[in-house]
Amino acid sequence: MISIIPFEPIFTSVFRRLNMDWLEAYALTEAHDLVLLDNPVNEIIDPGGCIFLAAEGGEIIGCAGLMKTGERDYELVKMTVVKAARGRGISKLLLQRCIDQARENGGYRLTLLSNHQLTEAISLYTRFGFTHIPMEPSPFALADVHMQLLISAAPEHTESSSPAAVPGEGQTN
Repeated sequence: MISIIPFEPIFTSVFRRLNMDWLEAYALTEAHDLVLLDNPVNEIIDPGGCIFLAAEGGEIIGCAGLMKTGERDYELVKMTVVKAARGRGISKLLLQRCIDQARENGGYRLTLLSNHQLTEAISLYTRFGFTHIPMEPSPFALADVHMQLLISAAPEHTESSSPAAVPGEGQTN
């Protein structure tokens, strides 16, 4: 049985290994990947994000992170499942858990950066309602896909607020 569990620091090396496997397979490893993978607590969790792990039989077989990028904005990061466990719906479980957590945290928008080579992942995101949006400046030079999912009602505006004051607008990932 597959369980989705919260990340603990003891899982840092497995989180790194799971992600390095796919990054290297697609020749997509960048310096910023290493920053996130070597310091997931400081870079993802402490600023208001979280990481979930898929576990089965005492083994970690997948992961996905949720990084806070604005007052009500989150970014899906570092989602992967080991090759031997793919095709069993584990990515769906991880993605749904991240969406649910962003919603529970009062999130408005969930974005992600990807690469056109990752067609199965992009297809999954589309099935979950993510839509393509224009690329913005990013620490990932190889990212050429930018998607978003609106997960709650738009922030309400008061008479004193302007469109430029909408939380998360203009944020870069």
